[in-house]
Amino acid sequence: MKRISEGAFSPLLFISTRLVASLLAFGLVGCSFHKDPPLFTASGYVSDEGINRLWRLDDAEHHPMTLINVYSPYFGGDTLITRYEYQDGQLHLVKQTHGEDTTRGVTLRFDNEGQVSFMQRQLADARVKLSADDIERYKYQADKVLNLSRALRAGNVQLVQGRWNHGVITTCDGVSASPNLNIRTQVWLAKRAARANDKLSLAWLSAPEGDEILLAADQDFCRWEPKESDLK
Repeated sequence: MKRISEGAFSPLLFISTRLVASLLAFGLVGCSFHKDPPLFTASGYVSDEGINRLWRLDDAEHHPMTLINVYSPYFGGDTLITRYEYQDGQLHLVKQTHGEDTTRGVTLRFDNEGQVSFMQRQLADARVKLSADDIERYKYQADKVLNLSRALRAGNVQLVQGRWNHGVITTCDGVSASPNLNIRTQVWLAKRAARANDKLSLAWLSAPEGDEILLAADQDFCRWEPKESDLK
């Protein structure tokens, strides 16, 4: 997966989080698929301060192997790309980067007993160790994101990314798409596209309860969207 820099994007600040919240609650109380979910899935959710997009790959027994979280803050700040890797369902690696900035990041490795075997915070001009509180914070975030990904899959909440070109939406796989968006969102998108020469990248959630736009940006999401091979 290529590192990304979102630049200026325009999240729909009037996005209702009720859809995502209800699906999370539904999934967390025991909803399950009638059949096993695909081993490679994509989903996402709205947090208080930004947008999270998740790509997950499981092994044949549906234990997590790799989970990538792309976090895009609403107002300024870096896009954070965090890669979680697992061995036998246990957290093995946390690697976080700041968009395309290769001079900053965090790497944490864990042994089979869950103890830290390697840790490093890469700054612009130095490498430093993480504190015990930092390590616990990254472990907590890893558990939170994994549990959210389970709930979102249980609710069949799927992330789709694509391109808007003069009113025609095509997914990154080249398939024509027509997200079921409310009138307010459609009007917003048309206005947003007009400011971008009628060409945009879109990311949206598709679920049984409806569709929700997550992001609309001038930059091309399809250029870096993770594929299954990127998570192996």
